[in-house]
Amino acid sequence: MLAGRLNIHPFRLIVCLILGLMLAGCSSNSSDSDGATYTVKRGDTLYAISRKTGTSIKDLARLNGISPPYTIEVGQRLKVNGTSGSGSKKSTGKSSNTRTAKVTPSAAVPQSSWPPVGQRCWRWPTSGKVVLPYSTADGGNKGIDIAGSRGQPVYASGSGKVVYVGNQLRGYGNLIMIKHSEDYITAYAHNDKMMVNNGQSVKIGQQIATMGNSDADSVKLHFQIRYRATAIDPLRYLPPQGSKPKC
Repeated sequence: MLAGRLNIHPFRLIVCLILGLMLAGCSSNSSDSDGATYTVKRGDTLYAISRKTGTSIKDLARLNGISPPYTIEVGQRLKVNGTSGSGSKKSTGKSSNTRTAKVTPSAAVPQSSWPPVGQRCWRWPTSGKVVLPYSTADGGNKGIDIAGSRGQPVYASGSGKVVYVGNQLRGYGNLIMIKHSEDYITAYAHNDKMMVNNGQSVKIGQQIATMGNSDADSVKLHFQIRYRATAIDPLRYLPPQGSKPKC
């Protein structure tokens, strides 16, 4: 998508980042459904499976006897609405490949070239258990999912400028993006109440939102750190949970 430093117009930068988020969401649209059942893969959630198979989250829970917090396991076979599942597979397979081809980064930063730990100070955006870690796999989680309670504070992981506040990206709910430099942007998804505006400057540790489950199957924060438009593993750069950055 981008090579070298992001010496480009801010609007183009945001478009590129939004396309990157779309790619993370769209790349998991291929279905392992045979029209009647679906096999759970690593990184799947009921919401993601609902999108892939055309079966509502309510129906998935009912058909499979799953109750909150809707825990599923890799390899588990779930019953889906047969007609919706097979229809979703037929209608999305070709279009998914087309969309992916359009937004695939042309120069994503390889893991060997990720920035060194300690280059920037980051703080945890909220407290809680990491229920889904970062994954480099195709269709894998491009950030971390942190479980919590509704209304729990969400903080800016670093000082910077808010460059996106909205809910136009399907699968991310109420989303906030903060630009920290020409190289770094952080993203905070599934918020309940958003407490900042586009163009606003924020300080590290400033509350920017409250946790929610907008466009998600449970209350959680999906958090990303993007380096030169490439999503990198936040756990590699965040300090031990509960401690302050030392840099």
